[in-house]
Amino acid sequence: MSTSSTIVWFRQDLRLADNPALLRAAESGSVVPVYVWSPEEEGDWAPGGAGKWWLHRSLESLDGSLREIGSRLVVRRGDSLQQLRAIAEETGAERVFWNRRYEPQAIERDKQIKASLAEDGLGVESFNAALLHEPWTVATQQGQPYKVFTPYWRACLKQDIRREPLSKPKTLDAPGSWPKSVELDSLALNPKIAWDAGLAETWDVGEAAAMKRLRAFAKRGMADYGDERNRMDHDGVSMLSPYLHWGELSPRQAFAAADKLREKDPGAADGVKVFLSEIGWREFSYHLMYHFPTVVDQPLREEFTRFEWDDDREALKRWQRGQTGFPVVDAAMRQLYATGWMHNRARMIVASFLTKDLLIPWQRGAEWFWDTLVDADLASNTQGWQWTAGCGADASPFFRVFNPVSQSEKFDPQGDYIRRWVPELGGLDRPHIFQPHEAPPGVLRAAGVELGKDYPLPMVDHGEARKRALDVYQSMKN
Repeated sequence: MSTSSTIVWFRQDLRLADNPALLRAAESGSVVPVYVWSPEEEGDWAPGGAGKWWLHRSLESLDGSLREIGSRLVVRRGDSLQQLRAIAEETGAERVFWNRRYEPQAIERDKQIKASLAEDGLGVESFNAALLHEPWTVATQQGQPYKVFTPYWRACLKQDIRREPLSKPKTLDAPGSWPKSVELDSLALNPKIAWDAGLAETWDVGEAAAMKRLRAFAKRGMADYGDERNRMDHDGVSMLSPYLHWGELSPRQAFAAADKLREKDPGAADGVKVFLSEIGWREFSYHLMYHFPTVVDQPLREEFTRFEWDDDREALKRWQRGQTGFPVVDAAMRQLYATGWMHNRARMIVASFLTKDLLIPWQRGAEWFWDTLVDADLASNTQGWQWTAGCGADASPFFRVFNPVSQSEKFDPQGDYIRRWVPELGGLDRPHIFQPHEAPPGVLRAAGVELGKDYPLPMVDHGEARKRALDVYQSMKN
């Protein structure tokens, strides 16, 4: 048993494989794996309800994986610096390693902790485990950060990407004595009211589940991803986002799986390219958040600070509850609440509806997603909302207003997605299921639908709402 010990501070890197901080610590002697629950240090962005649900199960899974190789997870609650100092004193650890985070408040916190631990005489090292390219490693020829995705991703692909992920350690040496650890239940991450049945039915959590889903997607979905990713009624997307956010899967592992498929099946090249560009969008989101940290709650395009939003809280509630009277919007919002996840095409539709049909600030939507998504990621969530609202980098132009009816007709052509999540409309056939307020009274009666009672009437006229949004946009420009 080694006398030289290293604390590995886990955060959003809840895996053993391709974990540089853990592997480096394992090479240096005994290892003390630690997780510190300190939501106060996250500022306004502590994990929401769905995120905490996932985190509880991910920590359970990580502890089980560590025990399989002779170790365990030490769980603490409180000030991170104080807890790390205490654990170092209890174990005689000489070093503290962690993998870097990139949220503005986490960067500042980690700088302070690094300096304080170094003053204590501890060796402190941090590593990149979350990104293919850290934000400061990619720049324009003028040395500036990118604001447009395509040249950014082109520059990333020109750089060397080490495609072979690190192996997980086969064993971990234990410290001479284990420090105290609190019970995971004491962190109160699980909901007090049982609203999570749909999450449990939808998700397996942890590193093994992440690799299983990645393998299944590479086998059955990745080759057709370019064609299938927008179909809300098909199982054509990877659903890897929560595993990437919590670090149960690394982007390097996803990149490696895509590369292997492309080598094995050249016909899959188009689908692989589109899938990897989605990994690229995640990287781009981190690039933007690092270089422009105010984007987490302020528009990147400054002119949008003058935009005249209509912060209608009652309208916001109807959107949140899936009671807008637009079936595809309501289906998506109910899917989100039931499963902690929403199809990406649906995310764009509901975001466009909130910010343009209802003129509600994008920040309100980002806050709701933050609380209800199991993959709530500050960089990706911010970028997605600013993209749809037209106020971010490389954003969709504001005058691109999604039509909920035509979007559902195109990407849910038989209405199956709507039937699944808005069952009260299940008796309607197309085209009436897309806009039941246009269906003849006899069709509604035959389907057992009374508008205003069984299902709400549309809360706005989309054509009029679109015109209002464009007028407000023009007023801002003027």
